[in-house]
Amino acid sequence: TTEFASLALLSNLHAQQEAIKKKGKRLIVLWMSGGPSHMDLWDLKEGESTGGDFKAINTSAKGVQISEVLPTVASQFHNLVAIRSLVTNEGSHERGTYLMNTAKQPNPVVQYPAMGVVVSSLIGSKELALPNFIGIGGTAQRVGPGFLGAIYTPFIVQNPGVPPENIKAPASLGDEEERLRRRQRLFYSIEDEFSQKVMPHIKKAKDRENLGNVAESHSSIYGKAFDLTISPLRTVFEIKNENTATIEAYGGRMNQFGMGCLLARKLIEKGVSCVQVDLGGWDNHTNIFSTIRNGNGPRLDKGFGNLVKELNDMGLWKDTVVLWMGEFGRTPKINQNGGRDHWARCWSVVVGGGSIKGGQAYGSTSKDGLDIKDKPCTIGDLYATVYKALDMDLSAQIRDNIGRPMNIAEGKPLDIF
Repeated sequence: TTEFASLALLSNLHAQQEAIKKKGKRLIVLWMSGGPSHMDLWDLKEGESTGGDFKAINTSAKGVQISEVLPTVASQFHNLVAIRSLVTNEGSHERGTYLMNTAKQPNPVVQYPAMGVVVSSLIGSKELALPNFIGIGGTAQRVGPGFLGAIYTPFIVQNPGVPPENIKAPASLGDEEERLRRRQRLFYSIEDEFSQKVMPHIKKAKDRENLGNVAESHSSIYGKAFDLTISPLRTVFEIKNENTATIEAYGGRMNQFGMGCLLARKLIEKGVSCVQVDLGGWDNHTNIFSTIRNGNGPRLDKGFGNLVKELNDMGLWKDTVVLWMGEFGRTPKINQNGGRDHWARCWSVVVGGGSIKGGQAYGSTSKDGLDIKDKPCTIGDLYATVYKALDMDLSAQIRDNIGRPMNIAEGKPLDIF
């Protein structure tokens, strides 16, 4: 009946609001596609062949300097840690992207899940109408859920500030939630009929189990979609109600990365467990200094810096971990085209939030930037650090597509807590 459906709807929305109120940890990954130059952002050196055009400036963290192109980030560095001693040794864009997003080398037999998938599957709220892993840009989708299955596929937003396509009900339905619910009940009746009439005729137990898993994922995904179309939370994707000062602080509407960071803050505030924001254009083999100074430098500075500031101002920082990374760094030596080439022997990432003690630089490289000087960090160590900052159990396991248990972290957390 209509009355019953309305009560069910109110109950569902109430459960969603309660889920939002729960204190849970959240993760934001800022993904720099192309391989950002750590030499010009976080680990500046002196010297004609290595130093480049940028000066190092002081930050709000005592004794820590970063590039002059990041003044807003510098003002927030008491909340952050520059890890300057990451060693990955993977200089391919495709393989480096996979490694940094999964902590695993590509394997033709096993498709590993992205970090955001692992986080959302273990700590995400099942009651929340919003997806638990949202990618702003396409990288999250390219890496994907791996062997954890389609139910954990990240929801992709291509244009931050613009509502995703098909999130609203068809115009022909108007705003009548009951009509949407009738369509939902029809969908579930078809799903149930499949389970009752088709599944029993599948003879092999393994085939029946696999088909059952697919059907369950299919039903769950569509259930989330139905919930989102009627939930008040669907308006979180819009920025039209944000004040002008906030939008300008993030670099304005034309800064897609800044708008992505603003949307990430809004999503985290509503209870989404992981958001990944893309900023491409870092494959700077030529004219690297003018490209960074006039392009990605300001975009990154406004987006990253104001994201950290707002998370702190809103009391969300202690429950949110932010990880900045790309697929590798760039060579200490400047090439003949005024650019830098791929470099994964020793490079930098930045992390902060959660239980991490901000205001540090962890590890260092040699004067010429060619080698690790102290405190080397592996990709396994980085993942263990992020998971610890999220208060996740480092002994937790997930199972691959053939049922083998696998630890979520293989390294040791860095001493930055």
